[in-house]
This record gives sequence, C-alpha cells and structure tokens, in this order.
Amino acid sequence: MVMALPSPWIYVATAEPFDDEMRERIAEHKSRRGEDWHTLDAPTDLAGAIEDASEDQPVLVDCLTLWLNNLMFRKINIDTAVENLEAALAGREAPTVLVSNEVGFGIVPDNAEARRFRDLQGRLNQRIAALAGRVVLMVAGIPVLVKGEP
Repeated sequence: MVMALPSPWIYVATAEPFDDEMRERIAEHKSRRGEDWHTLDAPTDLAGAIEDASEDQPVLVDCLTLWLNNLMFRKINIDTAVENLEAALAGREAPTVLVSNEVGFGIVPDNAEARRFRDLQGRLNQRIAALAGRVVLMVAGIPVLVKGEP
C-alpha cells in the first residue's frame, strides 16, 4: 500500500513554533520534503488552506491532532471548524491525505480538559474517516488498511 504520487505536493502544516524544540521539529519535517513541495501554514483555518490549495495538486495535512489542539486553545467553535473542513474536503478532486493521531488507544486522562480533547479527537477522526475513501492505521511503522482499497 503506497501513496506514490509524484510531487509537487501541497503540505498543509498545523503546527506552530512556540519554542525552540518545536522549531527544530518543524525544520526536521521540512528537510524531509523536496524543494518542489509548497507549504501552507494553517494552525486554525484548515478549511481555508484546503480551499486555497491548487485543485490539481495532492495535499498532505499534518496534522488534525495539532489542529484540534489549536482550536481548543483559542476557544474556536470546533463543530463549525469541522463542518467547514468537511465542506472543503468535499470540494476537492485531487488526492488529499490527512494525518491524525488515535489518542483513544492510551489510558483515560486524569483531568477533564484532557478527556475532552481525547473525546473530541476520537469524534473528529470518526467524521473524517466516514468521508474518506481509504483509511490506513499505522502501527509500529506498518500500514494496516482499515477502509478502502489498498
């Protein structure tokens, strides 16, 4: 199961460089991509970035988990943001790959805000997976097909 589409890709980044460690992570991510990749920063307006992306280029969104965190931190209406994202995805024809974390596999957090995040992330993943033609779960670097054709 390979996503072997030629570049250029559009990379939609949701991470924000709040400290030196995160700046280093972002730089490392950028170093892995070829120079023909175009990066759009979208810490909160993910739907807008997807709508702005070229219709004929593949898009890689990295990642929904940080995006949700950014929405919660800024107290942005999550239901509206997710509805806008779903609408933007429905309007795309070129391949669109969304990366997300399955945070529900771990222990139940010990505080209400972390449990709220875990629940919201699970619901977001379910909504996006319902729209997706293919869902792949990565386990120890091994792709496990959950939905769709290999």
